[in-house]
Amino acid sequence: MEIATVQGSGHESDYAGQTVKVAGVVTSLLRYGFYLQSPTQHWDGERSNAIFVYGRDFRPALGTALLVSGEVTNYFAHDLAKPVTQMLYESHAAFEFDKLKLEPIDFNVQVLSEQGPSLANWLNSVEGMLIRIPAGSRFISPSNAFGDYVVQLDDLNQGLVPRQEGGLVVGEASESTWFPGFRVIDYAHAQVLDVGTILKSDVVGALHYRVDAYQLSVNYPFEVEHTYASSSVSSLSTKTDGMRVMTLNCFNLDPRIESADKVMNPRTDVDDDHGDGRFLSLAKAIVVNAKEPDVVALQEIQDSDGAELTDITHAKDTYELLIKSIGILSKVPYRWVDLEPELNADGGQPGGNIRNGFLYRTDTVSLNRPSVRRLGNDAAGFIDSRKPLCADFVLKSSQQSVSVINVHLASKRHQESAFSPHNPGYDPKDSIRHQQGAIVLSEMDRLAENGKYYYVTGDFNDGEHSETLALMCSHDAENLVFELEPAERFDYNHRGKLQVLMHGLASGSLLTPTKPEYEILHGNELIGVVPGEDTDKASDHAYVMARLSI
Repeated sequence: MEIATVQGSGHESDYAGQTVKVAGVVTSLLRYGFYLQSPTQHWDGERSNAIFVYGRDFRPALGTALLVSGEVTNYFAHDLAKPVTQMLYESHAAFEFDKLKLEPIDFNVQVLSEQGPSLANWLNSVEGMLIRIPAGSRFISPSNAFGDYVVQLDDLNQGLVPRQEGGLVVGEASESTWFPGFRVIDYAHAQVLDVGTILKSDVVGALHYRVDAYQLSVNYPFEVEHTYASSSVSSLSTKTDGMRVMTLNCFNLDPRIESADKVMNPRTDVDDDHGDGRFLSLAKAIVVNAKEPDVVALQEIQDSDGAELTDITHAKDTYELLIKSIGILSKVPYRWVDLEPELNADGGQPGGNIRNGFLYRTDTVSLNRPSVRRLGNDAAGFIDSRKPLCADFVLKSSQQSVSVINVHLASKRHQESAFSPHNPGYDPKDSIRHQQGAIVLSEMDRLAENGKYYYVTGDFNDGEHSETLALMCSHDAENLVFELEPAERFDYNHRGKLQVLMHGLASGSLLTPTKPEYEILHGNELIGVVPGEDTDKASDHAYVMARLSI
C-alpha cells in the first residue's frame, strides 16, 4: 500500500487498527522509531508520502530501503492533541527502488506567510516528509538542553517587532504565530548558539510533530555564523534616595538532590541546583547584574527538600543557601521572608510546595513584619495556584514605606497548540488569571485608598496587552513596561517569540513627582546552553528592575 493512501488527507487515517505493508526509505531516526518516506510518489499537495514507524527493537540505517509491516494507529499525546498517524513496527524486509533520490520540500516565505488553519493543513499534508530550512535563516531562539532550534526565514517577521541584535518581540501580534525549527537528535551534532546567529548551511529533516508543535528531526551537523549575546547590567542609580526592586524567577529552586524513591517522577524530579551552579548564578544575577538591589521579589522558590513527597513545607534551607551564595560575591547583608504554603496546596512541581518570597537588604531597608500577608487564600481563583505575597518595606534614608506585591499568576502551560484541531490557541487559564488579577486589584485599591505607595511585580504569565493586565491597570496603577521601547519589552523566549510576562505596576502616587525608572536586564532569554548538558543558567526569564523614588 502507498504511504499516502495510509495517511489520507485528514488528521486521522482511515486504516487505523489495520495491519498494512508500506515501502520507503529511512529518512530520520528518533529514540523510539524512524521515518519512512516513499521515493517514487509525487506529493499531491494533500497527503503525506511519509510515516513514522514506532518501535524500540529495530533501528535501521539512514537511507535504507525497506518494506515495513505494522498496525496503523492514530496517536494522541493527550486528550486535546492533534493526532499523528503512525505504524507500530512488526517486521521488515529489504526493498529495492528504481530511484532512491528524495528531494526535500522547501520552507519558504510563501508557505510561512500563511498562518492559522491554512498553515496547519499544509504542515499536516507534509508531516514526516523531508523538509529543508535554507541557509541564511536567522536563529530567534537560543540553543537549549534538548538540541532544539527555531529560525526566522528571509526576515519574515509575521507582524512581530524585530530587534536589530536578532529576535522577534510579540508586542500586539498573536502569540500563536509559528516559526520553523528543528531538533538535532545526536547532541554531538548540536551546537550552543545565541539569538541572532545565522544558519550557514541548509538543514534537512523529517517534519516531526511533538509537544504540540512541528519541527524537523535532524540527524546531521549544520554550520552557523555566530552572533553572541551578553547579560545586561543595571543602569539604575544606586543612590540610597530610591528603593531598587528586582524581580527574579528562580525556576523551581531547591537545595537538595532528591532521592529517586521519594519523588513522583525520578526522570524529571531529581536535580542538583547547587551542584549545577544555579545558586551561584542567581547570586551573580543579584550582585553583578542587578547591583545589589534593596528588595528582590522571588518566584518559584521550592521547599527545603525540593520535589520529595514529604511533609516539609518550609524553604529555610533554600533561602539560606541563596544568601550564603550571595555572600561569596558581596558583603551586602540580605535577609529573607515568606509565608509557607499549605502542604501541596499551591500547584507547581509535586512535592515542591512552590511559593513567592523576598530577599531584602538590612542596611538600606527594613521590613514591617506584621505587614507580610498572602492574598487569595480562600479565593476560588487561587485554588491549587501560587498565592501573591505582600510585604511593606521601609526605605531607611527617607522612612517612606512601599507595599510590594509579588505575584505568580496561573501558568500558560495547558494552552492549546496553534495546531490543535479543537480550539487552536485556547488558553483555559486565561479566565483564571483574570480572576486572580481582580483579587490583586482589590488589594491595590485598598492600599491606594489608604494613601500608601505600592508596587506590583512578579510573573504574570500574560502580556502587556492582555485583558488581565488591562484590568489591573484600570484604576490607579501604571504598567512601567510601557516606558520601554517596543523592541525591548520582553523577558521570556517561547519558541522564538520574545514576550513580556514579568511586569511592574506602580501606584499613581509613585508616578509623581518623579516617575520610577524601569529596565529589563536581558540575557537568559537570548543566550544558549550546551545541548545534552545540565545548565547553570540562573533563570529562564530576564531580570526586571525598578527604582522607586520615595
